[in-house]
Amino acid sequence: ILRFLLGFQGLLSILRKLKSTPDQEVRILLLGLDNGGKTTLLKQLASEDITHITPTQGFNIKSVQSQGFKLNVWDIGGQRKIRPYWRNYFENTDVLIYVIDSADRKRFEETGQELAELLDEEKLSGVPVLVFANKQDLLTAAPASEIAEGLNLHTIRDRVWQIQSCSALTGEGVQDGMNWVCKSVNAKRK
Repeated sequence: ILRFLLGFQGLLSILRKLKSTPDQEVRILLLGLDNGGKTTLLKQLASEDITHITPTQGFNIKSVQSQGFKLNVWDIGGQRKIRPYWRNYFENTDVLIYVIDSADRKRFEETGQELAELLDEEKLSGVPVLVFANKQDLLTAAPASEIAEGLNLHTIRDRVWQIQSCSALTGEGVQDGMNWVCKSVNAKRK
């Protein structure tokens, strides 16, 4: 119950920070390879039960309203056969959140290629990117700094970006990442 209340309060504070005009909508695209933790992250943001999560076969969307503000988070499946359909969701994206399983080192190259392709997409040009280095609760997780270096994030010049260590399972680091999202959206809309 305490985790639920803390998560809900955190989400409400994020929504309050983002709200600057009535009925302002923010479209967030949540992408990454399968088994990276996207759906767990989405459910954590919505303060929902995370004990029974299955692979996303299509997409999940959560819309949360608070004081005239609407946050739409689109969680698209990351299986190889679904990835070609990601481009159908690019239009009008305000922020891209890319989730990486920090403990799955054998897929770092694959996830790096997918992220690089996303950053080259015209419809995502200039869109702020938050990379969640997820599963930091696992002992085998690579630190965010190592992932950032491996993905060459420091070479990104056409948009603001951030890498954030997190654990979607425990919620650690999620709030910090979403605070960055808030600041980025507000800066972009000014």
